[in-house]
Order: sequence, then structure tokens, then C-alpha cells
Amino acid sequence: MTSEGPQRPPAVVRVADLVARGLIAPEAAPAIERVTQDFSLRITADMAAAIDPADPADPIARQFVPGTAELDIAPEEVADPIGDGVHEIAPGLIRRYPDRALLKPTHLCQVYCRFCFRRETVGGDPGLGDAELAAALDRIRAEPGLFEVILSGGDPLVLSDRRIGRILEALDAIEHVGVIRFHTRVPVVDPARITPAFLDLLDLRAAVWFVLHVNHASELTENARKSIRALTRAGVPLLAQTVLLKGINDDAAVLEDLFRSLVALRVKPYYLHHLDRARGTGHFRTSLAEGRSLMRTLRGRLTGIAQPTYMLDIPGGYGKVPVGPDYVASAGPGLYRVTDPQGATHDYRDGSDGGPD
Repeated sequence: MTSEGPQRPPAVVRVADLVARGLIAPEAAPAIERVTQDFSLRITADMAAAIDPADPADPIARQFVPGTAELDIAPEEVADPIGDGVHEIAPGLIRRYPDRALLKPTHLCQVYCRFCFRRETVGGDPGLGDAELAAALDRIRAEPGLFEVILSGGDPLVLSDRRIGRILEALDAIEHVGVIRFHTRVPVVDPARITPAFLDLLDLRAAVWFVLHVNHASELTENARKSIRALTRAGVPLLAQTVLLKGINDDAAVLEDLFRSLVALRVKPYYLHHLDRARGTGHFRTSLAEGRSLMRTLRGRLTGIAQPTYMLDIPGGYGKVPVGPDYVASAGPGLYRVTDPQGATHDYRDGSDGGPD
């Protein structure tokens, strides 16, 4: 299930590799071994090379290098924080919304984020076998309301071109599927994977979209930028999703830098996710109030095309909702109080409105 193409430098997959690269102290190795027994370790050569080992707050290291704080499990943290299991309608096929479904053909990733909401399932077994994948595709064929299929996992781009091609061919042949969306980190963390042969697979009847997971501008190495440009030249529309992470990007200037960098690469910031309640992730979590304040600050500083929507995935599988900030409040029949990007308030009377909502 590995990708095809030229040999690439080896990834960091063992605690001994972390020690050898100076990413953890030798004396920390036994404790980190305990962490990796529960939560998988893998850092691509590209991301390992982008880490500054001398910086204890390096934003890439903090995302991918295991730490003992992951063993601190809060009572509200659960193994399936967004309720995948509640909405699984076939092996690896999740349907939360009427018009789209999420297909997880693999549980493997090229990097394992220390805050991942699927950290209990990724990195172990490889994912769907041929019979399970066929059953999932049959279910998609049987559901005419499914307009969009999202390929996720794991990361679908760890699969070979051959396997991805078979999946795309099957989905493209389903008349009611109009959009195929990839959710992936690979173009950023393993940019050599985006080859001309792979890009050829994306020329389909159905529209193919990519949503890139990027949390900090430091991830946008020159090689990552080249792979993103290759996707845009191939005509693939690109969105980005970012997770709000304490000590990594919970700062307006950091987010501003990231979102501007993405827009300059023709990538639209799509969602800023409030961190899900996965086990052992509390040290990354901000409050909703902090996130809303950051978004309010960005509204006054960033072009609209660089503004993501701040989203909360309601625990238990109830779906995603935007969580603000709010700019309009009812102040009486037909009267609203509107807050501008600088924080000042203004009355707005809506003559066509008979009263508050």
C-alpha cells in the first residue's frame, strides 16, 4: 500500500531515530517508547529536516514529536471524539450529512500528528481490504443522494497510484457522484509523492478537490510549495484546513502569516478547527473564547479570501458548526447592534425586518 515513484529518504519511525536526530534527549527515550506504544510515530524526512532541534518551541516538532503529556488523559477525552462509529454505514464509509460521505480506504499516514482525532485507529492495521472496499463502493452506488465522496483515513495518498486509480475510476463511474475530495497532508509533508503520473489520475468527469492540512507556515517548505503549485497547474482546486493548537498557532500573527502564505499559493483557507477531545491532547487545547478572539482579530487584518471559518465538531457525532465570533445582536424590533472589526458597535435598523429573529 505504499506509494510508487523514486526512493525517498527514510522517515523517522522509531524512538531511536528521534534520539539520533537530536529531537529528544537520550534519557527521555524510555518514556517516549511508552507513548508510542499507544499512539503511532512517523515523521517524513522532509518534516524532520524542517525541524530546528535547538528550538524547544519548534512548531513542526511540537506537532509530530511524541511527548509524555500525551499520557495525561482528561475525563472528557474519548477514543472517538467526533463519533465516526455512530455514522459508519459500511466498512470505512462514514455518512453524517445527506449529500456526502467520507471513505477511509487506509489507516496509515505519512506523519502522525500528536493531536489527531483518529489517533486510536491510525497507524495500526493498513485499512480496507479489497472485499471491504468493494462493499463501501457498492453502498455509495446504492445512495443516489451522495453527491460528494471525501477520501480520508489515515491519508489516502499513502496508497499506490494503482490503488488510488482503481478507487477514482470506480467513483467516477457512479453518475450521482459529482465531487471527489481528498483530505491529505502529503503534498506538504511528503511533496515528492505528487508526481506527473499521480496528477494524470485526477483528470476525471467528477471534479477532484484537495483539502490540505497545514497548521503553521513553517510547514510550507520550498518542496511543499512546488508540489502545491503542481496541483494548481493541474487544475485541482485547493482548500486548507488548520487545527487551532496551543503553543503552535494560537497567535493572530502566526495565523495571519499562514493564511496569507496559503492564499499566495492559490490555496483557500477553509476551516480553522477547534481541537477535538481525543485522548491525551489536552496540552494542545485552547478555549472557544480564545479561538473566537483570534478570529475577531483576523477579521480586521486579513483579506476575506484568507479567512477560514472557525468550526467545532460537536462531540458524539452531531456534526460541525461554525462558532463565531458573532458580529450582529438583536437590539429590539427591526434593530440590530453590529460590531465592526475594530470592536466598536453600531446600530443598524432593518426596515424590511418586522422584528428580531
